[in-house]
Amino acid sequence: MTKLRGRRPTIDDVAREAGVSRGTVSRVLNGGHWVSDGSRVQVERAIKSTGYRINPHARSLATSRTGSVGFLLTESYERFFADPNFLQILRACADALAEHGMTLVLIMADTLEERRRATDYLTGGHVDGALVVSSHRDSQEFMRTLLDARLPVISAGVPLGFEDQVGHATADDEGGARAMVEHLRAKGRTRLVHIAGPQDTSGGTSRLRAFREVMGEDGGDERVAYGDYSRESGRRAMRELLAREVAFDGVFCANDLMAAGAMDVLSAAGIAVPEDVAVAGFDDAPISLETDPPLTTVRQPFDRVSEEMVRLLVDEISGRAAARVTLPTEIVERGTV
Repeated sequence: MTKLRGRRPTIDDVAREAGVSRGTVSRVLNGGHWVSDGSRVQVERAIKSTGYRINPHARSLATSRTGSVGFLLTESYERFFADPNFLQILRACADALAEHGMTLVLIMADTLEERRRATDYLTGGHVDGALVVSSHRDSQEFMRTLLDARLPVISAGVPLGFEDQVGHATADDEGGARAMVEHLRAKGRTRLVHIAGPQDTSGGTSRLRAFREVMGEDGGDERVAYGDYSRESGRRAMRELLAREVAFDGVFCANDLMAAGAMDVLSAAGIAVPEDVAVAGFDDAPISLETDPPLTTVRQPFDRVSEEMVRLLVDEISGRAAARVTLPTEIVERGTV
């Protein structure tokens, strides 16, 4: 049989071509259960010869599934394109979902109005679940809406305020930060300062907590400045620390972009890295290889975090309870310590 012209082939066309019942074709299309190998081969050949393609809207009506997952990022467009971590997570999640035959839909929601539209879309039956990335404590009113709508949700990182209600996959922020601070001290850098990330995110709070726990009385407020994970905020924080005239021989930054910004200011001030001041970051982002010297940092396993996010979400879509996974980090020694 040649491919039909003038109209879209139907299951009935496939059944006639294969010489089997319509029910047999349907069972093959839905996984091949209770179908003999011979009939399955006949149906597959008929699908190819007729040019039949599954109607995704019909399948959605039959299964109550859309085959799509929302990737909700509560950051600005500028931050999305400036921070390679988001692109890495997005790509890895899309690849992992493709293995399940599912499509990823990117949804940006920085402002209140954008978050309102995003929650309307996510709860409107357009997706089977959502992956929430970079959620801030003060922008999580949408999370309650998603939970009330019984939409399966998995967060990248611990969702502050919803730790026990929303499944998540995360790197060990606190353990990785603690290991790096201890590493700096073991290298003889005992007068440390910290450029912390936003305190409305789990990564920012966890890494600051680890710094203070290891440093004890030597980790007071005068030794901490705050940024927003951007390179420019790292520059501002380093200028602030220098202006305080607090003696330090090492800087632990909550991410690599802020570490690069701190190195910009140190270089302009004639302070050599690592001879005068050691600098360490967090993430192992591409920028860590571009600084001079290359940056010592904490590697987050972004690909594994993304794969676990997708695995947990697919489980939840299938009816399993929300679960949580924490993955180990590792120190990557380069030239700044």
